[in-house]
Amino acid sequence: MDAFFASVEQRDFPELRGKPIVVGHDGPRSVVATASYEARPFGVHSAQPIATAKRLCPNLIIVPGRYHVYKEVSAQMHEIFHEYTDLIEPISLDEAFLDVTQSKTGQTTAVEIAREIKQKIRQRLQLTASAGVSYCKFLAKIASDLRKPDGLATIHPSRAQEFIDGLSIEKFWGVGPRTAEALHQYGIFKGADLRQKPLPYLIERFGKMGGVLYNFARGIDLRPVEPTRERKSVGCEQTFETDLTGAAHLKEALEQLAAELSRRLQRTQFRGATLTLKVKFADFQQITRSLTLPEPVEPDAARILELALIILQDPTTTIQPIRLMGLSVSHSAHDEADSSAQGNNYTQLEFDFLPWEDEA
Repeated sequence: MDAFFASVEQRDFPELRGKPIVVGHDGPRSVVATASYEARPFGVHSAQPIATAKRLCPNLIIVPGRYHVYKEVSAQMHEIFHEYTDLIEPISLDEAFLDVTQSKTGQTTAVEIAREIKQKIRQRLQLTASAGVSYCKFLAKIASDLRKPDGLATIHPSRAQEFIDGLSIEKFWGVGPRTAEALHQYGIFKGADLRQKPLPYLIERFGKMGGVLYNFARGIDLRPVEPTRERKSVGCEQTFETDLTGAAHLKEALEQLAAELSRRLQRTQFRGATLTLKVKFADFQQITRSLTLPEPVEPDAARILELALIILQDPTTTIQPIRLMGLSVSHSAHDEADSSAQGNNYTQLEFDFLPWEDEA
């Protein structure tokens, strides 16, 4: 979906249409959840501090999130998807992969299905979506970003290698700023540069991710669309309005996090044996500390707090003011059986379609 949260707000509140808005909380430590397309020319974007967004766009309108509404709209969107296929892999509220190799509706091309889905989203939900059409997730994701907003793009197998060779390394799936910087140090700026590097070279420098990049550079991504995805962890975190110092304040914050984590464990029925404490300091340095138990962590707030305080006793977590803390439970009984491909937690989008037709 295009600027999903912001677009829903503009749909439901006509006075916001055509104006630069962001969805988020107007606080000193808050970040932008979604920015409307009217706000983006000012340099406003998702995950940006709200304070920065307000400086860049003095007329910016900050709208509190209505996540229950976004969930309802997401469910309506998936109803449309299911008219064409049940092979749907949800990634987030507004992102999903679809495999329509065997479409329910009998269309002969993937692009035809993509057009229909986009049309139905516009007609029924009064929203726009962008779609990427290709033969694998890696390229479908990239295609989905090529013509936003309200776009539809394809990357045909016959043109895939040429496209990848010219692709900036920053556009590769899973390559963030730090990985891109590391790749640049080895003379890798585009897909063609990456394709010249042998597999052992990349694995030695980037571990498992090196193998993923080696395949991506050759247009290889064998991960299927998985209608059910096993939950890997459950967690929560909080950014504090003012930096925390002192044992009493830290314990109070952990009590709140432990209570919230307990509620989430109860709601999801997730059980894992590893409790992880995440700490971000005032200087934005971040550490994580984990404790693995012989049995799953129970959804008991008092017990979670007890374990979190054990982790917090590590002196490196309390030597300077703390900006953010988080708690999560992971390492379920099924984790050991996961394949290496399933271990890559990327955030991705849109439609993965077969067979082929070039878009007009």
